Amino acid sequence: TGPEARDDVHRLRALSDAIVVGAGTVRADRPSLTVRSFTPATDDGQTPHLDPWRIVLGSLGSGATDSPFEEYTGSLEDLLDTLGSRDMLQVLVEGGAAVAGAFHRAGLVDEYWFYIAPALLGGDDGLAPFAGPGAPTMAEVQRGRFRSAERLGADLRLVYEAAD
Repeated sequence: TGPEARDDVHRLRALSDAIVVGAGTVRADRPSLTVRSFTPATDDGQTPHLDPWRIVLGSLGSGATDSPFEEYTGSLEDLLDTLGSRDMLQVLVEGGAAVAGAFHRAGLVDEYWFYIAPALLGGDDGLAPFAGPGAPTMAEVQRGRFRSAERLGADLRLVYEAAD
């Protein structure tokens, strides 16, 4: 994606209380998961946070990263309950197809934000947005609705609301 889409992700991070990634993403990419650029005055008048609380699912081991992460190894439901008890209500799940797939299958996602760049990678080795089993039949596909579609430079941002 281009700079406009990346800036939008930083704005979303700034509005989030916590950000969740998997240990594999941290080991492979060494992300900082900080807010590096955003427009302080948001559309809806919310005051952005500086940086979200960073949570890694699994164990990093010593020396895996310089960034401060809270390691978590319990159930996703318990994680969200714990964050809620700390008044962390907007949680951004940003890292890895395995983590995204686990939240998706557990029905713990209210909205999905997809950033689409005009670039085709293709190939059998491309990664799906969610790892793990998908819907086995069309009757079991999760339905929802697109809440918005917005052009960000050359890219698109699609916001999909999960059905209740």
